[in-house]
Amino acid sequence: MAAENGTPEIGRRLAVVGAGVMGSGIAALAIGHGVAVSLVDPDRRRLDEAPTRIDRMVRMARLMDALPDGAGTGVLLRATSFTEATTADASAPGAVIEAVTEDADAKAKVLAEVSALVPPGTPIISNTSAIPIDELARAVARPADLIGTHFMNPPHLIRTVEVIRGTHTGEATMHALRTLLAALRREPIVVEDAPGFVTSRILHPMINSAVRVVAAGTASVESVDRLMQGCLGHPTGPLRTADLIGLDNLVDSLWVLHDRTGDEECRPCELLLEMVRTGRLGRKSGHGFYPYEGEQA
Repeated sequence: MAAENGTPEIGRRLAVVGAGVMGSGIAALAIGHGVAVSLVDPDRRRLDEAPTRIDRMVRMARLMDALPDGAGTGVLLRATSFTEATTADASAPGAVIEAVTEDADAKAKVLAEVSALVPPGTPIISNTSAIPIDELARAVARPADLIGTHFMNPPHLIRTVEVIRGTHTGEATMHALRTLLAALRREPIVVEDAPGFVTSRILHPMINSAVRVVAAGTASVESVDRLMQGCLGHPTGPLRTADLIGLDNLVDSLWVLHDRTGDEECRPCELLLEMVRTGRLGRKSGHGFYPYEGEQA
């Protein structure tokens, strides 16, 4: 069934839990396609800053012709808890996307709360770069309703989405997510569940190795990125990509991989850890491997 504007019912209203870089980016993607979003985050300052960030991303997507012609702008609602969000709107969301920090305990807490409040059959989508979906499924009341996504940053510009099907993910949940991504003009690539899935299992250790090369003094940041771009076809270079991911998010993901695979290549190198300790987190903080004056998220 579709709404009057042609958007499937599953995508008429979304709840996005987490107003950080990825949560705001996913919200911008949905709003730019005319989907109403309830954005949930206990951090009032982050929630207050979200409309400006989201509006900037939607305008950028329009300038780059990344949104469909004639698409309306979805309404943004904000709440400091999922309970508040569901109380403020009488209609249940078509789906819930969890996009909190890459920490298994934090995600499990949010997923348990959401699972207890939404009607059975509501897709619960964990946006994660590394944590296995079967691990997170232990926190929800109905594992068949849980599925994983790995939207790439920035989600309002990158059209391919890694979709992770857990052992217990139901066919109805898979179909609902495909329908939602089609409404958002995103291409799903479905993979099996494993630590890091495909993209992070390959990319994040490679970035870690690139940082080790810089730390050893073999080459500068710029030289590493230029060689990877010019010789190996990496579109932005691994270190500029790390800045876009967020170095704190990268470190969290690497620890997830290291703890669950035992691969020493996934142990975050000391330079990465030091940069995170000093607040050099990449684009969102204004400085990482490169400076980004005035570009903080």
